[in-house]
Parts: sequence; C-alpha cells; structure tokens
Amino acid sequence: MTAVSADTSVLKALKKIRTPQKQRNREFWLLLFALLISGASLTLVQLGALDRIDPMILVFGGGLAVLVFALHVVLRVVASDADPFVLPIATVLSGLGIAMIYRIDIAKNFTGWDSFANKQLAWTAISLAGAIAIVIALRNYRVLYRFTYISGLAGIVLLILPFIPGLRARGVNADVWVSIGGIFSFQPGELAKICLAIFFAGYLVRTRESLSSVGKRFLGITWPRMRELGPVLVVWLISLLIIVTQRDLGTGVLIFGMFIAMLYVATGKTSWVLIGLAGVATGAFLATRILAYVQRRFTNWLDAFNPEIISRDGGSYQLVEGIFGLAHGGLIGTGWGQGRPQITPLAHSDYIIPSLGEELGIVGLFAILCLYMVFVSRGLRIGMAGQDDFGKLLATGLSFTIALQVFIMVGGVTRVIPLTGLTTPFLRPADRRSSPTGSSSRCCCASATRCAASPGW
Repeated sequence: MTAVSADTSVLKALKKIRTPQKQRNREFWLLLFALLISGASLTLVQLGALDRIDPMILVFGGGLAVLVFALHVVLRVVASDADPFVLPIATVLSGLGIAMIYRIDIAKNFTGWDSFANKQLAWTAISLAGAIAIVIALRNYRVLYRFTYISGLAGIVLLILPFIPGLRARGVNADVWVSIGGIFSFQPGELAKICLAIFFAGYLVRTRESLSSVGKRFLGITWPRMRELGPVLVVWLISLLIIVTQRDLGTGVLIFGMFIAMLYVATGKTSWVLIGLAGVATGAFLATRILAYVQRRFTNWLDAFNPEIISRDGGSYQLVEGIFGLAHGGLIGTGWGQGRPQITPLAHSDYIIPSLGEELGIVGLFAILCLYMVFVSRGLRIGMAGQDDFGKLLATGLSFTIALQVFIMVGGVTRVIPLTGLTTPFLRPADRRSSPTGSSSRCCCASATRCAASPGW
C-alpha cells in the first residue's frame, strides 16, 4: 500500500508539472498586448507632439515591462490559478495614464524630475516591486482575518496622521497629505482605505448573524432593529468627521459607500442599501448647509457655465475647460499629441479623464471605462467564487471601492455629480505636487491582494 501511495503521489506531481498553465499563458499574451498598446501610445505621443522619437522614455518603459513580467513569473510560480485579466488591465491603464501625463509634460516643457511622467514611472516601478513582495509574502490571505481590529486601528491612525504636528504638508487645501522631511509626501488615506476594508470584512464576518436578524417589515422590505443601526451610524459619523476636519469629501463618501456595499453582501438585506443612501443624502444636505467648500462645489456643479462663477476664485473654470476639452475631442479624438489638454488646470491629475477624452475621443474614453468595468467584474467574480466569508467580503469590498472611485471621479469631471478630490485608479497621480502615490499604491495593494487570494479559491 505504501509503494502504491508513493507511485500515485509521483504521478500526480508529474501530471501537475506537465499540465500547461492555461490561466498564466493567457495572462502572458494579454500582457504582451497591453505593453504593445502602452509602447505604441508613448511613440504616438512623441510623433504627434515632437515629430520625432525620443528613445529614453521608451527605455524607461522597457524597464517597467521587465517588472511586469517579473510579477507574471511570480504569479506563475506562487499563484498559478490567479485571475489572468487583473494584471494586464492594470498594466494597460497605467500605460495609458503615463502616456497622457508625458504628453502634457511635453506641452509644458517639463523634463528630468520635474516631469510628472518620470515620477509616475518611478512610483509605478515601486508599486510593481511592492506587488511582487506581497504576492510572495502573503501566500494565504486568510491570515489577515487575525488582524481585523489591528487593521481598523491602523486605518484610524493613518487618517489622523495629517493632524500630527510636523507631518502635515503645507500649501494644500485638504488636510490629507503627510510630508516627511519636506522631501517625500503621500496621502495616508489611500492606505487607510485598504486597512479599513480588511477591518470591515473581519468585523462583518463576526457580526453578520446579528445584523441579519429579522426586524419589522414595511413597504415589502424587512428593516433592521434600532440597536443594529449602531455600526452604520458609527461609520457614517466617521465619514462626516473626515469631510469636516480633513475637508476631504471624496474619501468620506468612499469609506461609507464601501462599508454599506460590504454590509449588503454580508447580510443580503436591501434595507441596508436604502439606509446607506439615506445617510449619504442626509450627510450631503448637512455638508452643503455647514461647510463653505462643499457649498462651492455644489454651486460649481449646478451653475457651471455662469460667467460669474467661472471667473471667481475657486469657481467652475476648471470644470468648464475640461468639458470643452471633451467637446473638442468629439467622437474619435484629435489623436495623441494633437490636442490641447494642457489648457485645463491639473490636466495631468484631477482632469486626466477629460485629457484622455480630448485626444482619444468618446470612443477611447468608453474603451477605458470598459476596461474598468471588466477589472471590477473580475474582482467581484473572485469574491463570489470564494469559499470563505472573509475573502468574499474583502474582494467584493475592494472591487466596489474601485468602481465607486471611478464613478465619483468620472462623474465629477463630466458634471454628472459634484467634483471631489479622489484619484482615478491606475491613471492619474495623487501627490500634492502631482507625484503619483495614491493610484500606484492602490494598484499595488488591490491587485496583489486579489492575486494572492485567488489560488485558494
């Protein structure tokens, strides 16, 4: 019997070695296609804006391609069953973002470390290295469940870092930046979102039974009892506190939305979604009545084309310029390097979506939104296929956060909703001097978490 067992084990091992890794092979070819699009975009930017090809930026891009394939090799060895679409989509979105930022650098004659594209390249490289480290170190995502409350504490500490004397960055409107030695600055709220996602997932796994308990039925919907509203009320108050103290409307809305989405997945009760929407509406009403900066954003949104509002300080000039840029691009765009996106203030960061829309057109912008849609759907698929509640909630929460963040940013610059100061995942830089920290760190953490989680599902 022992010899038979040994032979069976050997045969299984040989079969595993000989079986082609279809998922990883698919990812390999998709990565080649993503890098081809990124390289072609950089080349077309140079031909359109400079009428020549500068090989240096392509060399830097080649270095990033090496790191991307290094992550692919690590996934092939460590997580052979990981989703094959996540990394290629993140790669092509990051490549398009770098190409657009580089195009604006050319228009403004930014070179060296003053170039936003060079900073984006550097931070993308750091993010890829971090993703490789996380995939190797975090073999089993379930260990994060043990650190539920530590993650929650870490998230709160990260949110209050800007208020510690000596750490707050100067010359910014929102109290969300931390500066270390005046050289390096970052937005700790980006990392806080991930920590809070881990906390929410662990907390809801522990309390889902009480939150799912039967309450009163009204208008065909079962509503929770008053004592079960405590967690929602606490997160709602924390979100309002962020909006008031940090002057950061986007992060407050994003954290509350993430919690409500994860709460719905945990309990399956529609009433929580309705309560969440009521909380957002109430918070928005209070903020517009109390906070001057929120009032200005709503005024800019509702009456953007009013000449008085356009010309005043903190008015809608930026919003209107972005809309005119989209109109200039039309259906198919002006082409890489042929538009004038640099006219819009912060075209390389807050308004990178209108910049892309001007040169790639509505068709190109819809293609980018479709990439986001596929990315989020793959994350949700990973969550729904999960065998444990913690992993399901974590993957779903992170995926919904990216979807909500994209909706808030795209909706803001296209005047669907009031503008907030969130980053556009993968595409735009997030540093107060447009050094790309936020989007790249989210790329690193979110992608690595999903990839690390997939093999066990």
